[in-house]
This record gives sequence, C-alpha cells and structure tokens, in this order.
Amino acid sequence: MSKLYRSTRNRMLTGLIGGISENLGLSSTLLRLIFFISIFATGGTSLLIYFIAALVVPKETYYADPYDHVRGYK
Repeated sequence: MSKLYRSTRNRMLTGLIGGISENLGLSSTLLRLIFFISIFATGGTSLLIYFIAALVVPKETYYADPYDHVRGYK
C-alpha cells in the first residue's frame, strides 16, 4: 500500500484531495465533488477535518517526470 501524501501536481488548495485520489486511483474531480457535498451534509465538520488533515499529511517529497527531457531525465 502506498503512503498518503499531499500532491504537488494535482492540487487546488492544499493538494490533499489530489493525493487521496492518486492513492485510491479515483478521479480527483469526483472526490472534490463528494467533498463539497459533504461540507453541507456535515454542517462544515468535514471542512475542519480537511484542514487538520492538511496540516498532518506530508507533502509529496519529489516527483521526477519520466517524460521531462528538458532536465536530462531519460
């Protein structure tokens, strides 16, 4: 199982939902929509949990794009 992280490539606010979507293999748009609906369904509690999780979950350490030939990766 892969480690959970905040994505540096797939982010809108903190990258948490992007990291979760990459970890689960789901669409980040779908997860963002579910999260947005859950904000109203939980009375804002999920938003509080989101920001706490964004403080706890580490950022993605390093991403080397295998198709980036500008920097010399092959």
